[in-house]
Amino acid sequence: EVQLQASGGGLVQAGGSLRLSCAASGFTFDDYAIGWFRQAPGKEREGISCFGSHDGNTYYADSVKGRFTMSRDNAKNTAYLQMNSLKPEDTADYYCAANIVGFSGSSMWMCKNGMDYWGRGTLVTVSS
Repeated sequence: EVQLQASGGGLVQAGGSLRLSCAASGFTFDDYAIGWFRQAPGKEREGISCFGSHDGNTYYADSVKGRFTMSRDNAKNTAYLQMNSLKPEDTADYYCAANIVGFSGSSMWMCKNGMDYWGRGTLVTVSS
């Protein structure tokens, strides 16, 4: 059974940093795609960073490019999202999601269209 658990959210002042973790189980970081999504109250879900092992590319949404960095530890089956220079508009529930064997589509396409497996979110609140 595929399971994803995001953690690391919290309250931070504008300009601060947080690192989110996504612990994955039920599959290995071999043939996979993983992504970070967020949803603020009253807003649509936004795919902010996605990686696909099939093309090795990492996509970042314009809203986070240059401030957020996704990384992965294949040995630990864990993905991370380093968030720097946080802004109040980054306040949202953050989710990690994954596609596993047999998926297709670019990293950008997966970020814009979602993935098959989702974990529970972790709340990030950025105060001004």
